[in-house]
Amino acid sequence: MKTRAVELVASPKATHFVGDGFRVHNFIPSGFRLDMERMNPFIMMDYNSKFYFSPTDSPRGVDVHPHRGFETVTIAYKGKVAHHDSSGGGGVIGEGDVQWMTAASGVLHKEYHEEEWAKKGGEFQMVQLWVNLPKKDKMSAPKYQAIKKEDINRYPLPDQTGEIEVIAGKYNDTVGTASTFTPINMLNARLKKGGKADFSFPENYNTVLLVIEGSIVVNGKEEAPTDHLALMENKGENFTIEATENAVVLVLSGEPMNEPIAAHGPFVMNTKEELMQAFHDFNNGKFGYLEN
Repeated sequence: MKTRAVELVASPKATHFVGDGFRVHNFIPSGFRLDMERMNPFIMMDYNSKFYFSPTDSPRGVDVHPHRGFETVTIAYKGKVAHHDSSGGGGVIGEGDVQWMTAASGVLHKEYHEEEWAKKGGEFQMVQLWVNLPKKDKMSAPKYQAIKKEDINRYPLPDQTGEIEVIAGKYNDTVGTASTFTPINMLNARLKKGGKADFSFPENYNTVLLVIEGSIVVNGKEEAPTDHLALMENKGENFTIEATENAVVLVLSGEPMNEPIAAHGPFVMNTKEELMQAFHDFNNGKFGYLEN
């Protein structure tokens, strides 16, 4: 099988604040050719790199906002977030947990630093992904998958050099905890210095590596330090990462959908008409009610 090479290594240049509590770098979409079409089914990646929030009695966060036509996946590396939605769902995402929300036909949602965590303050580091839904599933019923750290399946690497956390998809014989609408691999590679992990995905799958901690070398030559993203070419299937210091790497690989994308703000549909309908439904209260 042919080796898959790195296409580019991107640094987090664009930074903005979402609400009052999320210091975000946009990787998808961005100015690095990482747009929705190129990275489909991963149509957005907001990365809250490690940031210290001071203690407060007023939890920071994002007020009520809508979603339709896709899924949000929040991976917590540091800190805690509380969330609620208009369908009655909610909970707390703690360190190591994953919240997989299928917005689909539409929800109102809000998310804040968890109250007790906010009072103490601390380091905060999270990734939020938007995962596209195929046309046939965009108007399905909303749902949640609350995946606790202890419920994530793990594949131990040889000689105790690390492990692969399998959130979705598969790594060797270890199957991910999350269910998905299309083929997606979502993995956390936790490697000790010198640890190596081999990966193999179909060459048409769009694949990226986000270095959460430490630094890595891909295929023995391309370096990717902390907070950088490596985009893999769509040629070949296999690649290897090696940690040059203790590292955590988010590995994403998914089968692209050959469907048109019509996106505006919090709605991702297939046509402009469907976008207009989403705004109409939101303005007419069809997403339910959620208090700020």
